[in-house]
Amino acid sequence: MPTVSIRPRESISVGIIGMGDMGKMYAMLISQAGWKVNACDRDEKYDTLKEEYKEIPNITILRNGHFVSRQSDYIIYSVEAENIGKVVAIYGPSTKLGAIVGGQTSCKAPEIAAFEKHLPEDVDIVSCHSLHGPNVDPRGQPLALIKHRSSQESYSLVEEILTCFGSKIVHLSAAEHDRITADTQAVTHAAFLSMGAAWHANGHFPWEINRWSAGIENIKINVTLRIYSNKWHVYAGLAILNPSARLQIRQYASSVTSLFKLMISDERAEFERRVRTAGEFIFGSRNQSPKKQELLLRDSILEKYSLSSLPPIPTKPNSHLSLLAMVDSWHKCGISPYDHIICSTPLFRLWLGAAEYLFRQPKLLDDCINAALIEHSFREDDIEFTFAARAWSQAVEDGDFDAYRRRFMATQKFFEEKGRLKEAVMVGNEMIKTILLRTKELEEEEGRLQVKGEKRTEE
Repeated sequence: MPTVSIRPRESISVGIIGMGDMGKMYAMLISQAGWKVNACDRDEKYDTLKEEYKEIPNITILRNGHFVSRQSDYIIYSVEAENIGKVVAIYGPSTKLGAIVGGQTSCKAPEIAAFEKHLPEDVDIVSCHSLHGPNVDPRGQPLALIKHRSSQESYSLVEEILTCFGSKIVHLSAAEHDRITADTQAVTHAAFLSMGAAWHANGHFPWEINRWSAGIENIKINVTLRIYSNKWHVYAGLAILNPSARLQIRQYASSVTSLFKLMISDERAEFERRVRTAGEFIFGSRNQSPKKQELLLRDSILEKYSLSSLPPIPTKPNSHLSLLAMVDSWHKCGISPYDHIICSTPLFRLWLGAAEYLFRQPKLLDDCINAALIEHSFREDDIEFTFAARAWSQAVEDGDFDAYRRRFMATQKFFEEKGRLKEAVMVGNEMIKTILLRTKELEEEEGRLQVKGEKRTEE
């Protein structure tokens, strides 16, 4: 629990520079908890924001970041990661004497560098990052809190302010944050972005095609559309500005390519060896340990959240190249995805659950391997998926924000034509709530089994 501030709440002002989707979420939650909020965005948005928040208690819209910085005790920069340096250079020198400053970007290395370069030395630095999107209920979701340059009093004040989110606060350094977000988010996003690009290239709306209408296909469709319903810069900054993320996205593209070459070359022995070795590395201990055997995803969960209106029919096995490559890339990078589950995003938990669902059910994995090598129903999708994974990796490798933006927005426009993006967000929100509850169930069960084991040891 944070130490309660000795200053009365009404005497403390929280500043938010950047009123995008996450900035607005922060402003509403913090103001509803009784803190005064000063907020701004770009100058051309001033009048619109002023009108939007004129009736909202505790929120004052100011002209720009100079006014917010001069009047606020804790200032949060909620801007695109690629712009953090420019924005802090403009408004940082105006920071109130003795204030606390932090950022809500997804990549902390450029954020911290900007703060160190442009903020006065009397300013404390305490950053944060909500590991979920603006449409997700923050209660129970991880919230990284980073004490970079701060007194304990300042750190406790920030923690006290942010407890109103109801999130699970995780204390990290900036370097730890960037490594964990690379491990849990970067490749996850690359996989879903590549799926969307492949469907786009083939002109497929997958919920209209029977072979995509069941099981873990529902996870793929819902999460892909959810990602493409957001703003491109949310994913670009994390991928391009985080060096660890760049390496992992490169490996994912390499894993996709290598596995696809083995598929089309009909090299069954090497393909199967590589898939099963990676699966054993990631999931082997969970198959052997009785207290860890339950799957995160159940059939009842997978079937519940479908966008398809097609009548259910038996579906052909899928090659699941996206999932096979994910597990292979974790193996090649030496990553155990379960190590970071406490800091994982809802999308990562869903994707890990899908991989677990495939790899920990022997019959399903056998069918997948056979489909990859023998059944060619998904081959056209796998070809385009391979092209897409390599293209996303190249954009990240080149640090090309414009190429990233163009690729993202072209596929986003394709899906917008069917008007299913908003629906996917709503379905996804319900799916995420279910997964959060399911995660808690498994954690509680694991805790009970651990206590029983300790008691038996004592006896």
